[in-house]
Amino acid sequence: MAAKTTWEFIQEVGLNVDPDTQEKTAVNVSFSFMQGGRMVQLNVPLLTIVPIPYIAIHTIDINFKASISASSSSSSENSENTSMGGSAEITAGLKVGPFSMNAKMNANYSSKKDSKATEESKYSVEYTMDVAVKAGQDSMPAGLAKVLELLGNSLDVSDPKGTLEVNNTRFILTDANDKARLIATYKDSTGLLNPENLTIEGSGIGAEDFKISDDSKVIDLPVGKYTVKAGGREVEIVVESRQGGDKPA
Repeated sequence: MAAKTTWEFIQEVGLNVDPDTQEKTAVNVSFSFMQGGRMVQLNVPLLTIVPIPYIAIHTIDINFKASISASSSSSSENSENTSMGGSAEITAGLKVGPFSMNAKMNANYSSKKDSKATEESKYSVEYTMDVAVKAGQDSMPAGLAKVLELLGNSLDVSDPKGTLEVNNTRFILTDANDKARLIATYKDSTGLLNPENLTIEGSGIGAEDFKISDDSKVIDLPVGKYTVKAGGREVEIVVESRQGGDKPA
């Protein structure tokens, strides 16, 4: 999960994905500032200036606590049946003169005892578990460190209007039939080489003659004056002819 978090951060924060080609490019942060009396623009990859989450779990502490409570109750009741019986018979007589009377009496007794016993017990158990996870920023993998190093080396200061460079602004031909080879290079405001934005104006040439070669544009120019443009920059080019000991026009 930690590795996945790192990957998702790089994908979602540090990279742009072209919806058509699915090509991935690094997200750059660009801002302007004053340097040497002129305004310049700094272009820096976002991944080099923000911390990349690379979390690793160092220790896990698990504490288990349990409490057991018990309660019991008991009750007893005696119920014992004991039956004892007995009888006694008493006879008595009385005679007075011509009269006589007899009396007879009986006596019984019994005893009873009940016994009953019950017992009840109750137990309850309660437990808690404490889990403590200690994590921290782990050391960066060698591959990712190398990527960030390369991105850091790409940090570039550029001109907000771009930078236009040519191999020469004034050419001198010794033969009027010769041509001067012009090589022009343009970096846009982000510091990216962008030869497609280069254009040239002048007599006797066509736009199709200004052809891309690697990261530059190349054209062979006859004698004349020309203007190379790109972005907000332009450069004047002069091609002159010097025959024999003549001075340049």
